[in-house]
Amino acid sequence: MEKAKISGYQLFVLIFLFEIGSALLVPLAGEAKQGAWLVILIAMIGGFLLFFVYYGLFQYYPDQLLTEYVRHIMGNFLGRIVAFLYILYFMYLAARVLRDFGETLLTFAYPHVPLFFANAVFILVVVYTVRKGIEVLARTGELFFVLENLLFMTFILLIVVSGMIHINNLKPVFEISGVEMMKMSFTETLFFPFGEIIVFLMIFPYLNEPQRLKKIVIGSLAASGIFLAFIMALNVAVLGVDLTTRSQYPFLSLIQSIEIAGFLERLDVYFLVKLMIGGFIKISVFTYVAVTGTANVFNFKEPSRLAYPVGFVILLISIVIASSYSEHIHEGLGAVPIYVHLPFQVIIPVFLLVIAYFKNRKKSRALYHQNPKRWS
Repeated sequence: MEKAKISGYQLFVLIFLFEIGSALLVPLAGEAKQGAWLVILIAMIGGFLLFFVYYGLFQYYPDQLLTEYVRHIMGNFLGRIVAFLYILYFMYLAARVLRDFGETLLTFAYPHVPLFFANAVFILVVVYTVRKGIEVLARTGELFFVLENLLFMTFILLIVVSGMIHINNLKPVFEISGVEMMKMSFTETLFFPFGEIIVFLMIFPYLNEPQRLKKIVIGSLAASGIFLAFIMALNVAVLGVDLTTRSQYPFLSLIQSIEIAGFLERLDVYFLVKLMIGGFIKISVFTYVAVTGTANVFNFKEPSRLAYPVGFVILLISIVIASSYSEHIHEGLGAVPIYVHLPFQVIIPVFLLVIAYFKNRKKSRALYHQNPKRWS
């Protein structure tokens, strides 16, 4: 584990940028139509519930990484297997996000550039940052957070001035039933992006104010959830339901629709900058924890040396993960939530928390019998 510390504000920024990272690329909860923003908010509440499971594990092992205390909970042999599976999970998600952003970049900006080259350039920048450690990554996040806010405020101003918002496009909110909304929230939108916060179990021990962790994470999840709900509502209010659901990149379509006074238009640079910020932070976090976890499981004294090999593996996975972008999206919406996210985000953490509870209860009882005055 790296000897480093990050502040509460830096953790808040990292989680916020991580959560909105690739969620802006897709019509999140688009099948809910006018109620998409409400589905996102419901999924955010589910994200809170998942976080309390992760927070329970953190409270039992506040100074250890996920890949470390899973061995204390399950035993060295099984624990190493589960820890290694989590490393593969984080690398797989890093590769999926890298593929997302590589394909998006090629689609609207550089159509003649090979996907391998675009992904390779992106991962090289990520690896360089990861080698510098979590403190550098956190400070980079702070700078990007300021830029993100400036871009967002300018963007909202342009949208309002252009007069493209049509509130009637958001009606009726309940075009699908409440039961369908709940199902969509807890089977799709919960896992992506809110459930992915499990990756921060590899970063929580670096927080210099662990007593504030719960407030920081809930605040950042709430901020990112409200932000994503607002953007989705804005997509529908400006573009309408049909165009939002049919568009491959609705947020890009929203930006391209801005036109003021006949000369201020084609503001694709907004999308490009937000694309780079979100993609960089999300891939960097996944890559960092994969490197740190690998070093922890296999007892490497210098984790930074693993950054380039891990980055190369992520690059290769991002290329071979699917034969086309449509296949990649189909897998991401179909198989991945049930067969990948559900076990790693819900089933295994709940199982670990139950075992940790009973193990620590026995330990507390043993300590009580050894020194009852201490516990009185």
